[in-house]
Amino acid sequence: MTIDLKNLTITKARNALDRGEFTAVDLTRGYLDRIEELNPEINAYLEVFDDALDQAKKADKVIKEGKATALTGIPISVKDNILIKGKRSTSASKILEGHVATYDATVIERLKEHHPVFLGRTNMDEFAMGASTETSAYGVTRNPHDPERVPGGSSGGAAAALAADMCLVSLGSDTAGSIRQPSAFCGLTGLKPTYGGVSRSGLMALGSSLDCIGPLTKTVEDAEIVWNIIRGQDSLDMTTIPEGIYEKNTKNKKDFVIGIPTFVSETEGIDDIIRSNYEESIAKLEKLGYKTKEVKLHNIKYSVPTYYVILPAEASSNLARVDGVKYGYHSKGKDLLDTYKKTRGEGFGKEVRRRIILGTYVLSAGYYDAYYNKAQAVRKLITEDFDKAFGDVDLIALPTTASPAFKLGEKTDDPVQMYLEDIFTVPANHAGLPAMTVPSGTTTVEGKELPLGFQLYAPRMQEHLLFEVGKDFEKSR
Repeated sequence: MTIDLKNLTITKARNALDRGEFTAVDLTRGYLDRIEELNPEINAYLEVFDDALDQAKKADKVIKEGKATALTGIPISVKDNILIKGKRSTSASKILEGHVATYDATVIERLKEHHPVFLGRTNMDEFAMGASTETSAYGVTRNPHDPERVPGGSSGGAAAALAADMCLVSLGSDTAGSIRQPSAFCGLTGLKPTYGGVSRSGLMALGSSLDCIGPLTKTVEDAEIVWNIIRGQDSLDMTTIPEGIYEKNTKNKKDFVIGIPTFVSETEGIDDIIRSNYEESIAKLEKLGYKTKEVKLHNIKYSVPTYYVILPAEASSNLARVDGVKYGYHSKGKDLLDTYKKTRGEGFGKEVRRRIILGTYVLSAGYYDAYYNKAQAVRKLITEDFDKAFGDVDLIALPTTASPAFKLGEKTDDPVQMYLEDIFTVPANHAGLPAMTVPSGTTTVEGKELPLGFQLYAPRMQEHLLFEVGKDFEKSR
């Protein structure tokens, strides 16, 4: 049976499954065939689960009983740093080779209540440290739109799997833009929720004050469907937000104001294609009836350097537990200290070692105040700038990336250039804001059609505004 996977959305699949046009088994087989055909080149999946068809059979039973919900029978891919009980989970690192999760992440528990089909785990930058999915210990992932280019990162496998129609939904994580940047590079919608809006329990921690789990989808509506299932308070994550705090403040479109930061026009190094697309996207919103207003975010220019003090510090602390003693890769040395050195030296990749060293340095005696505390103070200023701006506007618009997808190997030898990939995405993580990228067109580069993305920030706990405006923008494409 042939199913049009390219044009399928959650809503379309739900309707077809409920009408009996095809079964969950048929749909799953369609994706498994697609994975078998394309994954050897794209390398989006590190593992395809051998029980996928069994999951689909159970979903068909639920559908037949008339108990289906939005995600019943919907094939999903999961980033390799989100735990699924009984499945391997390595964060794309050699040091966790063979590690099997002993429990489900809270988001997986919540999804399982709806009987989706988990197809497999997707490739990523090692421990989510990267913006191109080139630091994985298990090979690079390629962009389906041009296999010579990166899919973005660190959720590059999640984005590539969805863009190549090897799943219908991808679950990823975002610490500085790791959902949004690959979504833009691959022509997808990517949502980073409010910090604390979705439980981090069962997500391998990178930067605990920055990490968020969110969906990559084909449409804004699909992102909203997944978000409504995975969000909510969780006793296993004390940073999660009580449900009652979310307030739906709706506005008439003519009273809706979208902020345009002066930072964009003042920033050098933005590709002309991106700048032009950003201006066209703003004009499109104005044509739809939205008002725009210039806003100043005085400290946003410090977001990237601030991040590369805070993130390595938190990563250095979080990864101290990965030492080869209880699980994962183990290299025996002449004594305990030598064993630690050999295990971590051989098990961690170059980028992870770089950030652990940097993080340990900024937390060390004599440098803690000079670097880490100062970075936290700047982070507070960045947050206050957004709070002030949201007193005058409802959403803030930014480009998602500074350029279209770049070529494999183009930035791997220049960490600073790679770190600048976060310039328009990491401010949302500093301030704990929800942000979403939506497809905003394409550009032709060397004969290939490359996707572009447009990004919206909302005040904390106001995801519904992103969905409202995002759907409007999407319809006008």
